[in-house]
Amino acid sequence: MRGRGTTQELRRRIAIEAARLVSEGGLRDYRHAKEKAAARLGIFDESSLPKNSEVEDALREHQRLFHADDQPRTLRRLREAAREALRFFARFEPRLVGAVLDGTADVHSAVCLHLYTDQPNDVLAQLQERRIAYEEVSRRVRVDRVTTRDYPALRFSAGDAPIDVTVLPYDLLRQAPLDRVGERPMQRASLAALDSLLHDSARD
Repeated sequence: MRGRGTTQELRRRIAIEAARLVSEGGLRDYRHAKEKAAARLGIFDESSLPKNSEVEDALREHQRLFHADDQPRTLRRLREAAREALRFFARFEPRLVGAVLDGTADVHSAVCLHLYTDQPNDVLAQLQERRIAYEEVSRRVRVDRVTTRDYPALRFSAGDAPIDVTVLPYDLLRQAPLDRVGERPMQRASLAALDSLLHDSARD
C-alpha cells in the first residue's frame, strides 16, 4: 500500500508540473509535457507518468487557482472567434474541437476546427479568394483504436485569434476521431451547439 501511495504522489506531482508547463509554457502535447515535467522533478520511472486525464484535471485546477480572472475572458474571446470561423466555413460542415470547446483554452490556444469535404482544395480556394495567408501542414489523426492517418491541416490568423483547421473526408463526419486525453470519440460542436454554449456562459 505504501508503494502505491508513493506512486500516486509522484503521478500527482508530475501532473501538476505538466499542467503548469501547458498553461504557462504553451506546450500542447500532453506526452511531451509529462516527460518534461518528470525530468524537471528528477523522476525517471515510466510507471509514474500520469494519464492525460490527470494532466487535464490538474490544468483545470491550475487555471482556477492562478488564472481565475483572465482565463474565462480569453476563453470567451476564442469562442467568439470560433463562431465566426464556423460561419466562414459553413459549406464544409465545420465542427469546433479541442481546448476552446472543452473550456481549457488559454492565451496559447488556437481555435481548432474539423472541416469535412472530399475536395480539400476547395478549402484552400476559399482562403485564397479572401486573400487569407495560411500555412499548410499535415496532421496525424486517430480515426479509431487501430487506424491512424495523415490529413491536411491549415493554420492562419483571424484578428488576434490563431485558427487551426484539419480537413477530413466527408465520411468521417459520422465518426469522431479519438481524443488525446482518454482515447474516446472527440467532443465536437456545431455552430448551433457553440451558440448555445456562449448563451449559457453569458448567463453565469
